[in-house]
Amino acid sequence: MSGITIVGLGGIPEIEEGADLVALIGDALVSADLGPLDGDILVVTSKIMSKAEGRRIAAADREEAITAETVRVVATRAYPGGVTRIVENRQGLVQAAAGVDSSNTPSGTVLLLPVDPDASARALAAGLRSRFGVRLGVIVSDTLGRAWREGQVDLAIGAAGVGVLDDLRGSRDSFGQELFVTQAAVADELASAADLVKGKASGMPVALVRGYGHAVLDTLDTPARALSRTGEKDMFRLGTDEAIALGRAEGLAEGRAAALAEVRAEALAERHGGAVVGEEGAALAAAQEAAFTEGRRAGLTEGWEAGYGDGRESGLLDGREAGFAEGYERGLGEGWARGLEC
Repeated sequence: MSGITIVGLGGIPEIEEGADLVALIGDALVSADLGPLDGDILVVTSKIMSKAEGRRIAAADREEAITAETVRVVATRAYPGGVTRIVENRQGLVQAAAGVDSSNTPSGTVLLLPVDPDASARALAAGLRSRFGVRLGVIVSDTLGRAWREGQVDLAIGAAGVGVLDDLRGSRDSFGQELFVTQAAVADELASAADLVKGKASGMPVALVRGYGHAVLDTLDTPARALSRTGEKDMFRLGTDEAIALGRAEGLAEGRAAALAEVRAEALAERHGGAVVGEEGAALAAAQEAAFTEGRRAGLTEGWEAGYGDGRESGLLDGREAGFAEGYERGLGEGWARGLEC
């Protein structure tokens, strides 16, 4: 039978800033009589990378550290002990608290993620390959939650020498049907499997995976960042509540603008004996039509992109109704106050 073996690596001391991880992990492998062998993969928790790279900082307020590491807020949720923030951080990861960790570090300090987890993985893999003369891979793992699933798992945030994706597109399944979208997130699967051995409080930050050598490559340029779906590929750039709130706010703003244009056009028509005339009138009419069109387009787009029927319906209706009512009233008052200056 074929299969893989995952072994937790003991004998690694508490890591301090400046620690030589190549030497410490290499010595632990030798002491445990684990080789390494060609095709082995080491899964290393990001915490020891952070400690070795001096990413432990004093932080009386963890929330300030989270804010400093945040590039974009995706969603926030209040709970009895505070507020959970799901954000995109400097490493391009979308996760809770920007990856700022207050566990396994002295009170009053927090651990930030490595500045570049892929670079950290490359340095460690290069050093171990040089020491042992074998082709091995390194995965740097961290704990992340998942949309629509309870609990957390370890996933790959850095990698070197390991094919992070097994692209099956273009191949065929057992029934001969072509696969169009299937890509296996190999590095994430290995990181999660290794965490079953490493655990969260066992003091065992490294696991060795043996028997999956076909995923180990000659090149070390295999970044785990390729697994992140952000930017244009991000299908869920906002949480549900945030998407609905944004849709309503934009709908209200568009409604106000369109209503004000309508009021000004009507006021101008009244000044000219009931008809909008000349270039000024034509421009106002065009602006009015454009505002209505843009408001409808923005409302529909936000509703569909968020993927929530209630967001589309309530956001668009609330925005248009409230916006037109308030905009009409304010616009009329503003128009008359300015002496119908359009």
